[in-house]
Amino acid sequence: METKQATENLQVIRTLMERSAVYRRELAPIMLFAGGAGVLAAATGLWFRLTSASAFGWLWLVTALLAVAGAFLIARRQALQAGEAFWSPPTRRVAQALLPPLLAGLCLGGGPLFIGQAGAEIAQRSALAWILCYGCALHAAGFFMPRGIKVFGWLFMGSACGLYYTFRASGIHHDATQAHWLMGAFFGGLHLAYGGYLYLTERENPVA
Repeated sequence: METKQATENLQVIRTLMERSAVYRRELAPIMLFAGGAGVLAAATGLWFRLTSASAFGWLWLVTALLAVAGAFLIARRQALQAGEAFWSPPTRRVAQALLPPLLAGLCLGGGPLFIGQAGAEIAQRSALAWILCYGCALHAAGFFMPRGIKVFGWLFMGSACGLYYTFRASGIHHDATQAHWLMGAFFGGLHLAYGGYLYLTERENPVA
């Protein structure tokens, strides 16, 4: 049984290495879709003044579900076009790496929604918790995906930690709109920027 598992692990690693360029190309539309969803959610929260912690939590949890569903459909379509199985061993490894940090983010950042606490500070802390845990998820998936994902994850993690201590040390007045701006900048703007970078560099080096 151990020999069979070791053989499967080696095959998965080999497949990931051989298809790293393909995974990188397929990641661009997913990042652009997620970025668009993030920008739209932030604009919705700011336009309709969704300042309560509950409204903030519902808005961004629904946005996360839509982004995951959209990423699933994009990846599924790409797998069908390539004539490959979607739920392949490499895909399972990536999902297993992503799941623990994302669940941690759901528990830590979902406090305003599930516990019912109020206040702009709670929404802001939830935003930072989601940014931090999402960065951890990206970094974990980076062991099975293009190396740029790990750098992208470090950007989220480092920014979340830096912003947390900056807000604590400076005594900045907490405004409910700050949480929407944070989420829109990271889950919207950064995803769009990374997706655009992937598209541009792919055109420059289509063989990679």
